[in-house]
Amino acid sequence: MTQRGERLRVFTGTAHPKLANDICAHMGVPLGAASLARFPDGELNLKVECDVRGADVFVVQPTCPPVHENLFELLSFADCLRRASADRITAVVPYYGYARKDRKDEGRVPINAKLVANLLVTSGFNRVVSVDLHAAQIQGFFDIPVDHLYARPVMIERVRQLGGRDVMVVSPDVGGVKLARAYAKDLDCEMAIIDKRRISGDHTVIEHVIGEVKNRNVVLVDDMVSTGGSIVDAARIVKDKGARKVFIVATHAVLCGNAVERLNQADVEKILFADTIPLHDKKIDKLEVCSIAQLLARAIDRIHRSESVSKLFESGQ
Repeated sequence: MTQRGERLRVFTGTAHPKLANDICAHMGVPLGAASLARFPDGELNLKVECDVRGADVFVVQPTCPPVHENLFELLSFADCLRRASADRITAVVPYYGYARKDRKDEGRVPINAKLVANLLVTSGFNRVVSVDLHAAQIQGFFDIPVDHLYARPVMIERVRQLGGRDVMVVSPDVGGVKLARAYAKDLDCEMAIIDKRRISGDHTVIEHVIGEVKNRNVVLVDDMVSTGGSIVDAARIVKDKGARKVFIVATHAVLCGNAVERLNQADVEKILFADTIPLHDKKIDKLEVCSIAQLLARAIDRIHRSESVSKLFESGQ
């Protein structure tokens, strides 16, 4: 069946078991049995309950909040599986926490995105799969293969349906231009950029809009929504500049602080998120979730069979 042997196992931590179950449903394989409990002092007690000797193992675990607990679960899986003689261990990390700390933007600060990469490799992972990394250069932080997937092919059809005619893609900041350009290319439309200045971790100031959004149906695209401040301010600005309808499209719904309240108050038609992060009990009135489970299932299958993952995007398979 594959050069790496007959056996495939998929496990999940506690971060997003629904996504892992959906992936397994698409692949037609059972979710690997594992028990995760806590000792009275809060320390993790993990045990893999099935044989993994010689197996090709995938662990699905976004490192979303609570970041440190979810990250340590992921590291513990790697150590456990390595000691249980798994053949290859792949971390499927739909959302890669600490991705925004990918460089030294001032003196005497860590590069935590690199630190997390070191931890994943040292713990025993042989490969990493992630979706829409905040900074593409994070792939270079690893000395093991990294498959960088894109949620855009999953979300673009729904965006086409919502946008209608006179659509324009808008990036809420200069850093998101590459992602916005990719959406604009798929939609065969123009794009604009909002020039913003970051004051602190949760506060930005929007300077002006580069491009004409008047009488256009604006699709605001970003890789993540954290506090919601930037994307909601962007929606307000393009409305003030004469946009007809505004749609928010983002991959990772981090949604910390009062993000939910901000999104519910935003003057937008629809909000699209991928399910890289579980939304749990977050109630967003105009929310629609696009599942990436099938995309991840196809990627896992191709990795298991030693086939090209990039073909998923080249031919739309």
